[in-house]
Amino acid sequence: MSESYSQAYIVDGVRTASGRRNGSLSQVHPVDLGAAVVDELLDRIRIPGDVIDDVIFGCVSQMGAQANNIARNVVLASRLPLEVPGVTVDRQCGSSLQAIQFGAQAVMSGTQDLIICGGVEVMSLLPLGSTVSDVQSLGRGAPRGERIDERYPGVEFSQFIGAELLAKKYHLSRLEMEKFAVLSHQRAAKAIQNGFFDQEIVPVEVLSGAVGDEGSRVFNVDEGVRFDASLSAMQSLSPLQEGGLITAATASQISDGAAAVLIANQRAVARYDLPVRARIHTMTVTGSDPELMLEGPIPATERLLDRAGITLDDIDLYEVNEAFASVPLAWVKAMDADIRRLNVNGGAIALGHPLGATGAKLMTTLLSTLERRELRLGLLVICEGGGTANACLIERLELPLDL
Repeated sequence: MSESYSQAYIVDGVRTASGRRNGSLSQVHPVDLGAAVVDELLDRIRIPGDVIDDVIFGCVSQMGAQANNIARNVVLASRLPLEVPGVTVDRQCGSSLQAIQFGAQAVMSGTQDLIICGGVEVMSLLPLGSTVSDVQSLGRGAPRGERIDERYPGVEFSQFIGAELLAKKYHLSRLEMEKFAVLSHQRAAKAIQNGFFDQEIVPVEVLSGAVGDEGSRVFNVDEGVRFDASLSAMQSLSPLQEGGLITAATASQISDGAAAVLIANQRAVARYDLPVRARIHTMTVTGSDPELMLEGPIPATERLLDRAGITLDDIDLYEVNEAFASVPLAWVKAMDADIRRLNVNGGAIALGHPLGATGAKLMTTLLSTLERRELRLGLLVICEGGGTANACLIERLELPLDL
């Protein structure tokens, strides 16, 4: 393979702050939200838009305002020229991480050189499961046919059920998960108070929110974090399912947001004199039991470590998406991982999980955290609906590339 494109580099990454459901970002059109992070990348790197080969965006609920290939609409709403194409990816919660991995594969192949990869989701606009409900309203039934029913008779594919099954399989108690949820809020609160997210967040102009006030304000702080999170408050909540262990406090927050990462190969870095913050070290994706569903990060991590030829102890920081508290805790037990390296700035329980944007959001935070702590390797792994998981290992680069 030619030396001019055998590597994929992260030039930069940005995100919006996460808005809680029906909160500050709920009135911003998702296309405009996506365009905001794209334009910020162009401003920071100071490159002309016509050198971008493609825009790959993740989005899960592709209907209504998020329909009709939202990636292309983001291009048209941004300062990119109309000649730049766009394509939308749905790998459920890992959609924008898959966008990054698709972008990395493209630049490593040499078929493209410079790609904006990211995602957007305004969950306030569409209830969970709305895309399935829409299909059922048309008389087409659930998104599974007779062959799946024959293979999995009587089995319901549900992330809520999967989260409960995962907790039981790995012997996680409700108290253990609630303590982890409190820790998530505490870590996120500390990160906000210390300004750890400031550099990665794109300020977004939103409605002021005051009654009778049609003015605007700048939104730039994740608004789902509970600075006063307490174990006693969590223990008062009822489980999401009768007889279950998972409550709203130990599940990720429904939220709104967008994030984008600029991926380049050596050819683009040299041609446009681009700064480089990290390289994509190793990538993988795997399937797992669709009933248990959320266990995928475990085999995905094992496969990634095998491909990379390293052990988990070699990795400095882990981002395991907190879809539910049972996911990262089961991963920690199965991998015998150091929880002190896990989600060190809090996770989706505190900071929100804007579905299609989450992968790029977490990648942006992982990158800035590696830099702030002067560490080298960071792992990002996400469980996904249907029983799949993406894993990506990045290596922070300290010195300019010798190209």
